[in-house]
Amino acid sequence: MKKLFIIANWKSNKTIEEAEQWFHDFAEKLKSDSSNIENKEIIVCPSFILFEHARYCSNNLKLPIRFGAQNISPFDKGAYTGEVNGEQIKEFAQYVIIGHSERRKNFSETNEMLKQKVLMAKKYNLMPIFCIQNQDSPVPQEIDVIAYEPPTAIGTGNPDTPENAQRVAKIVKERTGVANVLYGGSVTSSNVKTFTNMPDIDGLLVGGASLDSLEFLAIIKNA
Repeated sequence: MKKLFIIANWKSNKTIEEAEQWFHDFAEKLKSDSSNIENKEIIVCPSFILFEHARYCSNNLKLPIRFGAQNISPFDKGAYTGEVNGEQIKEFAQYVIIGHSERRKNFSETNEMLKQKVLMAKKYNLMPIFCIQNQDSPVPQEIDVIAYEPPTAIGTGNPDTPENAQRVAKIVKERTGVANVLYGGSVTSSNVKTFTNMPDIDGLLVGGASLDSLEFLAIIKNA
């Protein structure tokens, strides 16, 4: 059985109180049924302001969860107002999402900037989850995990077909040599298995559906 990465990208959502409730609901449901979570790396990516409390909740409830950041500064520590650097992130997270289409679009992130972010992540032993929009998207060197997210599928309720996602994943693996390619875009507990059944899809990057702890747990179990 292949190992699957199941990643919750909360984006710019949740207060501290809402995050705490998410973890408690997740833990209660998991306590009643802990089947089908083996061989799955469960990663939650909250906003920076929630990191400390999220980690406290997860540890206190003894959840099998690791953490990722949604972004990383392309700069090291120093006079970069508003930025969060790799040295700060590594205190809370093991992973970092880089190159999400929302950041490329809304914050004009360039390929050169993304390369710098990858270098910063690597410097601080954070594993980049590098997002691409299609099979031809540039991928920096030394990437271990890629997330294929077609922009037309993100937040629209219209996922890519599993067959096309498999086609893209296979091409990307052959082109880059990357071992793990994930799919992201309108993933639900109802359609998740159609993607993870594909031989070259190694997990999921889940957006809106991950905001509901019970739906996210159902995605994990059904994957």
